[in-house]
Amino acid sequence: MIPTALMELSDTLCMTVLVVLCSWIIRRDVALRLLGFMSFLSLLSFLTRMAGASSLVRIIDILVASTPVILAVIFQSDLRRTLLSIGKRLPAQTELDGDMETVEELLKALRDLASKRIGALIVIVRQIPLDHIIHVGTQIDAKVTSELLNSIFLPYSPIHDGAVIIEKGKLTKAGCLLPLSQNPDIAKSFGTRHRAALGLSELSDSYVVVVSEETGKISLVHDAKITYDVEHAELRRMLKKALGIRRLS
Repeated sequence: MIPTALMELSDTLCMTVLVVLCSWIIRRDVALRLLGFMSFLSLLSFLTRMAGASSLVRIIDILVASTPVILAVIFQSDLRRTLLSIGKRLPAQTELDGDMETVEELLKALRDLASKRIGALIVIVRQIPLDHIIHVGTQIDAKVTSELLNSIFLPYSPIHDGAVIIEKGKLTKAGCLLPLSQNPDIAKSFGTRHRAALGLSELSDSYVVVVSEETGKISLVHDAKITYDVEHAELRRMLKKALGIRRLS
C-alpha cells in the first residue's frame, strides 16, 4: 500500500514541478502562490491514499490533472505574451532606428500635451509586432515631430481618441484602438487610456506613454506595470531605452 501511494505521489509531485516551472516563466508572483497550493494538494493526495479514501483521491487527481488547463484559461493573456516572445531574436539597438531627435520631439510633445491637459496615447513598438493585436488605425508613415503629435491629439481631430504607433523610429499609424485590460486590480482613478495601455502591455513588450486629460500627468506603461506621474529625467531615460538608444547623454 505504502509503495503504491509513494509512486502515485511521485506523479503528483512531477506534475506540481512542471506546473510551477511553467507559471514561473509566465508570472513569478503567480508561481509562488501556486507552489503553496500544489504542495498542499500533494500532501493531501498522499494522506488520502494512505487512509484509503478512494473517492477523495479521485477528486484530488482530477484537480491536479486539470490545473494546467485552468491556469491556461485564467492567465491566457500572460501565456499569449510569453509564447509570442519565445523564439524571437532580440534586435540590435540599431534595428529600432531610434535617435535623440525622436526622443526630444516626443518629450516636447508630451510637455505640451500635459500642460494643456490634452489626453494622449503613444505606443513605442519593440521586438513583438502588433499586427495581430491592432487591426484599426490610419496609416501615416511620417517622421516623429511634436507638431504632428500635437495636431493628432487635439480634441477636434477625428483620430484624437486612439493611439499613435511609433515603429522603427517613425510614426506609422494613428487612431488605433488598443485592447483594454481586464485586470480587476487597476485603480478606479485610471481611465480608458490607462486601461488600453495596460491591455497592450499585457500582450506585447511595447512601451506605452499616457497623458491624462483629467490631471495632465504622464504615465509610462511596460510589462503590465504602470509608472504614474513620471519625472522628466526618468521619462527621458525610459524613452531612450524604448527606442534602443545606447548613448546616455
